[in-house]
Amino acid sequence: MSEAVRERRGTPRPIRMLGDPVLRTECDPVRSFDASLERLVDDMFTSMYEAQGAGLAANQIGVPLQLFVYDCKDDKGRRHVGHVANPALVAADGELLEEPEGCLSLPGHHFTTARHALAVVEGVDIQGEPVRVEGTGYFARCLQHECGHLRGEVYIDVLSGEARREAMRAIRTAKL
Repeated sequence: MSEAVRERRGTPRPIRMLGDPVLRTECDPVRSFDASLERLVDDMFTSMYEAQGAGLAANQIGVPLQLFVYDCKDDKGRRHVGHVANPALVAADGELLEEPEGCLSLPGHHFTTARHALAVVEGVDIQGEPVRVEGTGYFARCLQHECGHLRGEVYIDVLSGEARREAMRAIRTAKL
């Protein structure tokens, strides 16, 4: 089944906002590769598209499993659409690019975040088959961001200096 078909079948779920404990909890591995996992991926794509995101981790909809979906372009403008269960970020390499980054769990805020220009993630698909995803540019940023979510991190955790201070001030005044 193609990812394009899957995106039209799911039910949108509410995105969890910063402050929800599920976002700060390391996720459990996916152990059951069945119809319920396929439905979860469908729901994740639908939720991501409804929120106008480029990636979504399962814990962002309250499901503490090691799973994320994505639909974003790389530095050459090529579109990448897919999902990874039990992902491991096996490489984050190359130049550090400092660019604005946002998160569906902290809507309306973008902070300059340093990410590597290349990322490689290995995991499995919804059938439990091995997958390896390589990304550059914005897609590399997305892969690093989503893997962080599954470790119980949010992107503001990688900020430093003035960007971190600015983020903390904005979060204190945000209405999430």
